[in-house]
Amino acid sequence: MDAELERWKTAGQYFDYLGFDIFYRVEGSGPNLLLVHGYPFNSWDWSLVWPTLVDRFTVIAPDMIGMGFSAKPVAYGYSVPDHADMHEALLAHLDVDSCHMLAHDLGDSVGQELLARSEFGEHSYGSIRYDSITWLNGGLFNEAYTPRTMQKLMSGTPLGDLISPLQGRPLSRRIVEPTINEMFGPNTKPSRELMGRFHEILEYNDGKRVLHKVGRFLGDRYTHRNRWVRAMRETSVPMRLIDGPIDPNSGAHMARRYAEVIPDADVVMLADDIGHWPQIEAPEAVLEHFLAHIDRVG
Repeated sequence: MDAELERWKTAGQYFDYLGFDIFYRVEGSGPNLLLVHGYPFNSWDWSLVWPTLVDRFTVIAPDMIGMGFSAKPVAYGYSVPDHADMHEALLAHLDVDSCHMLAHDLGDSVGQELLARSEFGEHSYGSIRYDSITWLNGGLFNEAYTPRTMQKLMSGTPLGDLISPLQGRPLSRRIVEPTINEMFGPNTKPSRELMGRFHEILEYNDGKRVLHKVGRFLGDRYTHRNRWVRAMRETSVPMRLIDGPIDPNSGAHMARRYAEVIPDADVVMLADDIGHWPQIEAPEAVLEHFLAHIDRVG
């Protein structure tokens, strides 16, 4: 394993979620901050903002089941509500009853589900209160979300089941890499070293066998859209969207929809050349606007 990924993994630990090992990291002191990563990688997505965050917060960052260093069962029904259950179970395991939340991509959908449970009293574990929420690029409104063609084919057709046995082979890498590259801005494309780490994360514990199954969360966004949006419109939890505008999935067009739907929307647009992974492409800007949001809601 790449040395940096090995250090990240070694610094974490595991808890039992209904018979499956879930990887997570906890570090720092101060108010609790839950980091909810996106698809298809893991908590290492936060590595560039991690040192600053742990200086100010007790940072809690799990890998969702099916991703990263967590269990990746093949016979499993991956869904946004189940990911939310896992996050609630981890917070209960750590005796956390309140936290700030910073979410990205699939993590936005999980965060929406967590917020809806808090608003409507529907917790599966504990009774968590969210002190603030910061959204990064993600499919907050399915009517504005524009997934890549390969993403739709892999998770919405039989192609994913056909390709998954080839995980770890050159063909699999050639299929995945163009979509990853497309999601980054023109000046922030992943280096060969970074792309290699992405592949290691995807392939850890034969992860590409289930990649297409985890990706079926797109259907949950249709099923739960109105409930999630109602929670966002009615909540008193301070929210901010920090958006990389050139992201083809959820860039400037998603930010415009957010401003249309959310009352008194707080939206920060990053530089014009930032894409889908702002915490990797522009970590200093993300930290600036995230910490300003925390300071403002104080």
